Amino acid sequence: MSNAAQLLRFLIINCSLLVIAGGCQEKKKTMSEQISIAPPQAPKIPKELTIHGDTRTDNYFWMNNREDPKVIAYLQAENAYLDTIMQPQRKLRESLYEEMRGRIMEADATAPYLKNGYYYFTRYETGKEYPIYCRKKGSPEAEEEVILNVNELAKGHAYYHVTGLSISPDNNLLAFGVDTLSRRKYTIHVKELASGKILADAIPETTGGVAWASDNKTFFYTRKHPETLRAERILRHQLGAEAAADYQVYLEDDETFDVDVSRSKSGKYILIASSSTLSSEYRILEADKPTGAFHVFQPRQKDVLYDIEHLDDRFYIRTNWQATNFRLMESPLNKTGMASWKEVMPHRTDVLLENFEVFKDYLVLGERKAGLSQLHIMNLRNGQDHYLHFDEPAYVAGISINPELDTKELRYTYTSLTTPNSVYDYNMETRKSELKKRQEVLGGYDPAKYVTERVYATAKDGVKVPVSLVYKKGFERNGKSPLLLYGYGSYGFSMEPAFGSNRLSLLDRGFVYAIAHIRGGEEMGRQWYEDGKMFKKMNTFTDFIACAEYLVSQQYTSPAHLYAQGGSAGGLLMGAVVNLRPDLWHGVIAGVPFVDVVTTMLDESIPLTTGEFDEWGNPKNKDSYEYMKSYSPYDNVTSKAYPNMLVTTGLHDSQVQYWEPAKWVAKLRELKTDHNLLLLQTDMEAGHGGASGRFKSLHKTALEYAFLLKLEEHK
Repeated sequence: MSNAAQLLRFLIINCSLLVIAGGCQEKKKTMSEQISIAPPQAPKIPKELTIHGDTRTDNYFWMNNREDPKVIAYLQAENAYLDTIMQPQRKLRESLYEEMRGRIMEADATAPYLKNGYYYFTRYETGKEYPIYCRKKGSPEAEEEVILNVNELAKGHAYYHVTGLSISPDNNLLAFGVDTLSRRKYTIHVKELASGKILADAIPETTGGVAWASDNKTFFYTRKHPETLRAERILRHQLGAEAAADYQVYLEDDETFDVDVSRSKSGKYILIASSSTLSSEYRILEADKPTGAFHVFQPRQKDVLYDIEHLDDRFYIRTNWQATNFRLMESPLNKTGMASWKEVMPHRTDVLLENFEVFKDYLVLGERKAGLSQLHIMNLRNGQDHYLHFDEPAYVAGISINPELDTKELRYTYTSLTTPNSVYDYNMETRKSELKKRQEVLGGYDPAKYVTERVYATAKDGVKVPVSLVYKKGFERNGKSPLLLYGYGSYGFSMEPAFGSNRLSLLDRGFVYAIAHIRGGEEMGRQWYEDGKMFKKMNTFTDFIACAEYLVSQQYTSPAHLYAQGGSAGGLLMGAVVNLRPDLWHGVIAGVPFVDVVTTMLDESIPLTTGEFDEWGNPKNKDSYEYMKSYSPYDNVTSKAYPNMLVTTGLHDSQVQYWEPAKWVAKLRELKTDHNLLLLQTDMEAGHGGASGRFKSLHKTALEYAFLLKLEEHK
């Protein structure tokens, strides 16, 4: 029997004894009593990794094999240990799950939107995990037509995810992608809506979406590399043909770029987008000439990003060319190169142009100023413009689904830390908004019982960093309240102060919830992102620490009650801050954490690696290697005390491989000098996004919340 298998058997026996001794009676134990249970100890098999004359010894490199029974046994042992430690919180976890599920309107539907003569919407049925996609012809009051019931398709699958639903121009065919493993490798299927028949066409290893040509029998799709999972080629498929015979229209041979294909809002063009972190390039083809040749819109240039949309006799282009925060340009249809671009909205140093939407008579710009989103309406007929106004100190407003060109109605979304997700239609001519749908929160939720704030912490270099907070009325700033600080800070993704009904389970138990809008995101403009990546990545970590220190200094909480959470690249953040300031946190939750930065970025066979050299650096370059090694959480674990930690991962994760958090936990167990909790949970059926379905994911949230409440109880 292998060491890992012996360990698993030993652990399960001890876990069973613990339950028999009192776990079933939910007898309260002190933290020290629970920690006395021996955690798994992973075998050490040293492997030397040498580059640039520097050698790192990785004792847990052997975990990099999901087919190895010893690896599976170790992950199962960690799961068993977590279940044992969290046994006294079993009823609490069940209660939290039911509480969170009880806030969800189970029989619910989205606000319908009009596209090509049909009103499309998604609805859910009581007790069902998956969506039902529907439409009504001509009117929201017409008879319902179910176009895809995912609950029926998902039967017999532990994991099932549908993406990329796309209706043919004649409204008769539905293409959609299916992933049953959670590796984000989708098989495209086509359904004939009149008969309900799923056609024989099945195209594997794709991103799931398609772009239909005008002939209703041809579509374009993106194929992934089977090993790296990079979206690397665009193929053309004709209904009824074998996928193996599909014609390759484009191969992206630069491994730092991904490709995607879509159809313009006007329906007149098929668009191929090649994009990396800092550069992009489009190819276009008239949709009624599917066998024609694509031509380059504007050749790629270093550090120049652009995206395009068609309207009438021109293309609109959003670009950062000579514009850090992006500007809006236009070009003729037959002269699309940069030399023909004409400025529509100039660059503004204090406003980030995030996206835009075209209409027959209007342009809508999605902007961000002073960390907050805003909607800018431009009338193309008379040149007038105006903004929608929102009153809360922290909120999110964004352009929603707007497939129709010839309309004066803008569909937009709005939410805040106290306002549930809301969908509005805004008449751009009368300037009146109509609420079409607001998330209903069952159980008597009253937003007036909660308070939201936006405050600013001072970073190490003097920069002001926004922090959004929410708490229940009656909260006192005396340093005694628990506070959960969330952060991400990578890829230019802004962490929005959006509503979450699950969060009420913490707020109603006295927690403050806070979001640190740290550098690496784009909350404060494009430069905010530039100052939090590559050789400035350390700003992300020190910003988060500064936010925590500010909240402590202002007595929102104290280190004895302060908790931190982040996932994926936010899990990297968690790993970095526990190395830098382990004394600042009572507990940390790291979800699917990217913690073995150097080793992963040196392995170009791993999904995402080559496409992220402009985010983290390429460690084959010595300067990048040394800088990445200076903060990589796994490489910087040392012999010292660490806070209580819960780490989660998924065996099939294609974004952050499971072995990164598994190795990190093993190394922490080996070196840490404290007696605090260190728990690892591996979902053996899921990947980066966790369990599929509406309710399964609540079990993971219930575990996280129970972990926090356990720590508060046993201080």
